[in-house]
Amino acid sequence: MIDISESVMQVLLGFIVVAPLIGAVTALLPAPPGLKGKSPEQAVLRHGVTVTGAVLVAAVVLVLGFDHDQPSKMQATTDISWIPALDVRIHLGIDGISLPLLVLTALLTFLCALYSFFKMPSGPSPKAFVALVLVLESGTLATFAVLDLLLFFLAFETVLIPMYFLIARWGGEERTRAAWKFILYTLLGSVVMLLGLLLIGIKAGTFDMVALATDSHPALTPSVQVVAVLAIGTGLAVKTPMWPLHSWLPDAHTAAPTVGSVLLAGVLLKMGTYGFVRILLPVAPDGMSTFAPYLAAFAVVGIVYGSLACLALARQGAKGDLKRLIAYSSVGHMGFVLLGIASMTPTGVNGALFANIAHGLITGLLFFLVGALKDRTGTTDLDTLAQATGAALYGRAPRLGGLLAFAAVASLGLPGLAGFWGEMLALFGAFDPADGLSRPAFLTFTAIAAFGTLLTAAYLLVVVRRVCMGATPQEEGARLTDVRAYEFAAWTPLVVLTVVTGLWPKTLLGLTDPAVQQLLAGGTR
Repeated sequence: MIDISESVMQVLLGFIVVAPLIGAVTALLPAPPGLKGKSPEQAVLRHGVTVTGAVLVAAVVLVLGFDHDQPSKMQATTDISWIPALDVRIHLGIDGISLPLLVLTALLTFLCALYSFFKMPSGPSPKAFVALVLVLESGTLATFAVLDLLLFFLAFETVLIPMYFLIARWGGEERTRAAWKFILYTLLGSVVMLLGLLLIGIKAGTFDMVALATDSHPALTPSVQVVAVLAIGTGLAVKTPMWPLHSWLPDAHTAAPTVGSVLLAGVLLKMGTYGFVRILLPVAPDGMSTFAPYLAAFAVVGIVYGSLACLALARQGAKGDLKRLIAYSSVGHMGFVLLGIASMTPTGVNGALFANIAHGLITGLLFFLVGALKDRTGTTDLDTLAQATGAALYGRAPRLGGLLAFAAVASLGLPGLAGFWGEMLALFGAFDPADGLSRPAFLTFTAIAAFGTLLTAAYLLVVVRRVCMGATPQEEGARLTDVRAYEFAAWTPLVVLTVVTGLWPKTLLGLTDPAVQQLLAGGTR
């Protein structure tokens, strides 16, 4: 690691949050003559790669300058008064909880911009596309960096409009319906969440997350906390998404363009679970204790429901869509994250945070691969792809088939890959929940979730068998174009990080554990 002064770290964090927003504005301006290249469209797509690349470099430098000996301490902090009458401040900072999510967001957005430079989704002007992706990145990064409740809400909401337009304008079939469903669900959840955030801020006399998590606030009585957790938790659960508030997700994923699905699964879903960890666990521990068993119950229902839905889509003759199947798998995977949070233990919360990152890497890779498969075959319908014997991807495009199988076994939680540790730690956390929670109830939830891991393995192995295996057709044109150079560049970092975090989980747990320990200690004041 390198020694970087706090002032430089502040500038870096501010740049990471603001640069994509400035880049979005400049993307809409005419390109200077010397930068147009072959066409203005190419220039604006290159602009998107440049801006997201600069943000990723800044995020990597931030990691190198981060004090890894004190990951529980807020670093690179900026605290400026914004609305004095409400004591709302532009308060930014990172710790071991938010730093991995910040880097994940910067990485996935850069890879999406790079992929789009070579494979722009069909639709309106690339200018609008690049601008929307950059606004989406800025809102997501701000969500993980801000330390003020109202600023958190504004950043949380910023991502909705760009994602709506990415689905509605560059999506596939039934994109308008899917986009409206996405925006209505998330907006309604956000209205309820805002009421809860205002309740906490007004009762405590501050909207500062650090002060709320560490100081004593007698006005936040157990009854106030219960109301706040119900309101805020509902908004966060919609974004996660938690069963039964998940029904917008499969439609949104099925209709979204490839990069939209990658960002939705890899980044946006994490905003909901991050809110549970950053706000509700430390600020309203009594309220969380009240609702933890219900949260865990919904989580394990989501695990089983998502797996059964995937099994139904994967069976022969079901006309199942591969993108829809991966979307339902996200409902199950995020169920493990919620189960870990509901345990209210350091082990469970660390598992939830690890599973967040693992899901972003693995599911992002899966959506990239399915998008590439659709580009080559024109469909993601499993029956059309597999026909009678299987799609034979191993024989027709060996590298693409191998990557799909790798992503599938990583998603089912194979030991040695990233997907294993988060789910295992979440189960361990639920096996021995925090004091005050019903151990028999959580043992039941653990058993159901463990059964869900078997269902997860079942549907993913069915997908591998039907898509990757089978008799290779002998007719001319049966072979598919294998992994292209730009696809290799976009996917390799996800493969490498999936292996590295699976073999050396301390790379993540060393960051999150001290911060989680302090957060939960502050929450039990």
